[in-house]
Amino acid sequence: MRFGFDIDDTLINVREQAFHIYNQKLNTKVPIEEFYQIQRLEIHEPFGMDDIEGSKMWQNMEDEIYFSDIQPFPGALEFLQTLVNKGHDIFYITARSKRHGDRTKQWLKEKGFPLKEDHFFWGMKDEEKINFIQELQLDYYFDDSPYVLKTLLNESVRVFIKDQPYNRSILLPRFESWQDFYFGKDGKLYLSQK
Repeated sequence: MRFGFDIDDTLINVREQAFHIYNQKLNTKVPIEEFYQIQRLEIHEPFGMDDIEGSKMWQNMEDEIYFSDIQPFPGALEFLQTLVNKGHDIFYITARSKRHGDRTKQWLKEKGFPLKEDHFFWGMKDEEKINFIQELQLDYYFDDSPYVLKTLLNESVRVFIKDQPYNRSILLPRFESWQDFYFGKDGKLYLSQK
């Protein structure tokens, strides 16, 4: 089967890492509890920034955020390795900019993510991911972005949402942990019921 994955906040906890970096760079102590209450992708509001200031801050710090010591969500790496060991194809589809593509591939390899050169797609807007998902004829796709998920509501690909406060209005199967998945006797992927 063919599995597609977003990277940021689906496989790795990039927003939380950025939140810590913002606290450090701005010399603030915004409590982590405020991060968990943010109802949108952008994280700048608890730091008193408007959208323009927040966008500039993110753009100025992208390299530090993306290539810091971000850790995969628990079980994410093992889940992907299990898929590869079972003979499945893994594709990464990220909205990271073109200038971050090669470095992101290298970072994924260094962290132990299974990666084939022609299975990595980057540099598109969130709403453009659907084109790659359709072209690749994915069986399963995993993402956190409401913008992406809304484009997939009527597609044949089986979509799973990495649960985040900002995507809870989307009514698709969601998971909190990568350990929530299992393969049935029929070889299909299932989400554990809680």
